[in-house]
Amino acid sequence: MTEHDHEAEQFYTIDPAAALRQKRKRGWLTWLLILAGILLLALLVATLGRNYLQGKDTYAPKGPYIGVLFVEGSITSSNIDSWGIPFGYQHHFTIATIDDLIDDANNTGLILYVDSPGGGIYESDELYLKLVEYKELTGRPVYSYMGSMAASGGYYVSAPADKIIANRNCWTGSIGVTIGTIVDISGFLENYGIKSVTITSGENKAIGGMMEPMTEDQIAILQALVDEAYEQFVTIVSVERGIDLAYAKEISDGRIYTASQALALGLIDGIGQYDDAIDDMQTTYELTASEVIEFHYRSNSLLGRLLSDMDLPTLPGSEASAVLSLIEDGMDFPISYLSPLLD
Repeated sequence: MTEHDHEAEQFYTIDPAAALRQKRKRGWLTWLLILAGILLLALLVATLGRNYLQGKDTYAPKGPYIGVLFVEGSITSSNIDSWGIPFGYQHHFTIATIDDLIDDANNTGLILYVDSPGGGIYESDELYLKLVEYKELTGRPVYSYMGSMAASGGYYVSAPADKIIANRNCWTGSIGVTIGTIVDISGFLENYGIKSVTITSGENKAIGGMMEPMTEDQIAILQALVDEAYEQFVTIVSVERGIDLAYAKEISDGRIYTASQALALGLIDGIGQYDDAIDDMQTTYELTASEVIEFHYRSNSLLGRLLSDMDLPTLPGSEASAVLSLIEDGMDFPISYLSPLLD
């Protein structure tokens, strides 16, 4: 073998490990390009087409029906995950669906399926008022069926129902208001020689901030907000359940009740399964000819459908950011009808 041949042999010798790494790299690159293409196509279709929440099932009832509307998860304006995919309770969809039921002459009744730890004061009250409007405009019955939990705001939206039936394992009650936990880290900062300065237009503009302790006046300001919201809540319980206001306040100290305890206190009307609530409405209001139609939200966005079918991980974050996020979650404003234990 000549020296030239030896050099050529060395030149064309392939390292198996390097070749494997190169093959894997090309494989990952190919999959990334395919995924990017799918996402780009989904975004294009979503942009050109409709991209909003639509909840009605594809099956449209031809005759009389009882609508079942699901209130699952926290009652807030928007529940989306870290990928922007809607999940759980969707407020705008829920309100719009009730409006549709009001205008639909085929609708004969409404059952609210509640499985929620509560939520925002605004959203809970808006849903409550929309249910009251449904009753007043249509004269049709409204039931609430409580699943595993219907606490705080979950009970608030159930209050106007003509009948409340809870699963025997349901936790309910938690009638009260929270403004969350306000954390003061000023002492911690001082121990490390850290000073902070907050520039505001008034002494109460930064109320509830973490950087300095709250004054007694500031605590009183926030307590007044909580008290007013509580009075609204407990008055609704009194009026809708037909119980004395003083008694309503006595049992509305924020505690959670089991289904049997709630029944004994007059907060619910019965204990049973989902089918029992349906049968009760059909029998009581002579609606046996009405079929039952369940309403769930779904996204018409192709991207939303695509990602919702994929098992995607939560976006990563550091331990420090997770701790800060936990602190921020406890300081969320505004005040809410939410049971922290069940959230």
